[in-house]
Amino acid sequence: MARDTSRGRRIDQPLERGISIRPSVDPEAVGRLSERIARFLGSWRFIGYMTAFVAGWLLWNTLGPESLRFDKWQFIGLTLLLSLQASYAAPLILLAQNRQSDRDRVQYQDDRAGTERLIADTEYLMREIASLRIALGEVATRDYLRSELRDALDERDEREPKQSRKKKNKQLEQSAALPAEDEGDGEPVTEPVTEPVTEPTTAIEATDAIDPADAG
Repeated sequence: MARDTSRGRRIDQPLERGISIRPSVDPEAVGRLSERIARFLGSWRFIGYMTAFVAGWLLWNTLGPESLRFDKWQFIGLTLLLSLQASYAAPLILLAQNRQSDRDRVQYQDDRAGTERLIADTEYLMREIASLRIALGEVATRDYLRSELRDALDERDEREPKQSRKKKNKQLEQSAALPAEDEGDGEPVTEPVTEPVTEPTTAIEATDAIDPADAG
């Protein structure tokens, strides 16, 4: 920085148009000075210094020797001095206020820009969250899979007894419909007809069965 200032004005900086007779004042330096003075005028230290100065002025011009009094005509000099101080203090305070208002305006603009950025970021995040919710709604979650598996198991448990009963009934129907075949010839085997077996009657039962009238 010091090397650049020693060389003079840079080529990329535009030159001032025309020659101004008025003295150039740095507004930033004047603003800082006015803020310092206004800050000092608004402090208790300035009030104490001003009170001590006015009290000393009054005591010296009232109780001091008459030959050494410099403001013995109703304190006109003190009044003029205070008026001069007020005439300079008021513009300095106004300068400090203007500088503070400019600073507040810049701060307000920065805050507004930051708020707009935050609003834009918030809206973007809300849109992203909404899209993620929609995407998650279409994706099978762990709870959804568990519920589906549980329902499938319950349906299987309900269908197993019915299917087992149906299989048993079908097997019985098939066994009743198909004729029994011979293992060797492959011809249908007819079961022999069994006649009822009557037990032989003994002689005693036979004689008991003969009617006595027939015997006579």
